[in-house]
Amino acid sequence: MKPSRHVYSTVFLLLAASFVLSITVGAVNIPLERLAAVLTGHAGDAENATFAAILLKIRLPHAFLILLTGAALAGSGAAYQGLFRNPLADPYLIGVASGAALGAVFAMSANWPDSLLGYYAIPVAAFLGSALTVFAVYELARVGKTIPATTMILAGVAVSSFASSLTSFLMLRSTAELHRALSWLMGGGTLGGWNPVFASLPYIALGLGVLLTSGHVLNVLQFGDEQAHSLGLNVERVKLWLILAASLATAAAVAFSGVIGFLGLVVPHVVRILWGGDYRHLLPLSVLGGAALLLAADTLARVVLAPQVLPVGIITTLVGAPFFLWLLRKARNELFG
Repeated sequence: MKPSRHVYSTVFLLLAASFVLSITVGAVNIPLERLAAVLTGHAGDAENATFAAILLKIRLPHAFLILLTGAALAGSGAAYQGLFRNPLADPYLIGVASGAALGAVFAMSANWPDSLLGYYAIPVAAFLGSALTVFAVYELARVGKTIPATTMILAGVAVSSFASSLTSFLMLRSTAELHRALSWLMGGGTLGGWNPVFASLPYIALGLGVLLTSGHVLNVLQFGDEQAHSLGLNVERVKLWLILAASLATAAAVAFSGVIGFLGLVVPHVVRILWGGDYRHLLPLSVLGGAALLLAADTLARVVLAPQVLPVGIITTLVGAPFFLWLLRKARNELFG
């Protein structure tokens, strides 16, 4: 079923509401009237000046980084599911996120970045790690011209475990940053300020831009490689570009927000259940929904054990793991009746 304009408006409103909650709720709650005063440039008194400092230097850059991360992971998850024609594919399960984390930690292990130029180098290293990982999983899981769900998950687990072991080894060699790195890997988003936003934005925008213009191509790929080729599609070239674009968006997200599991699995499935599997709409709705959901999860992570802040990856895993088990059970019932 084709989503109406009302659907897009609703998802936009959910995203806006999640964003406002993200920048107003925390250890220091910012009332809406104070928020309006700061945003309109009327932060005259000392209290408003304090709220302005919190909002402009901490909350806004963090919210924008979480928004970009959620959009990148959900959009990439939808693309991977269409590319592999497998509903269980996502950046976390097939090891792409772990490969990106390995590349990022490898770059960070020498010297944690403290300049914008240093920040820009981290997504490049993460992209190389994620690209190598996705190609390894793709080749290991392929049986003839198909990629069965079982072999893909097993290959993803194996490659992800290998990458995670190397990541742990690198972190242990950098003991001074071990706690910070562990929090980052759990989706803590510990790198603050605007630099991570500016550094990740071009990579995520480029990756998602390619994916969002590939809805029709992904629809054609659902008929199978041979049928897509007969319709005039250069299948191998298209797959390569889609893998590179999805890996680039994932790598940039992981490089600055850590490994956030299951978001790329849950959001595209919910969108597909509610509004159908047409990738011309599935991709943009997944991007918007992923951004909204991760902002909401991040807000929950800040208040559930306040004043302690949980890594947002814990929240997404607590929700996503049962959802994944439900999907496995559903697939088993469909296969064996």
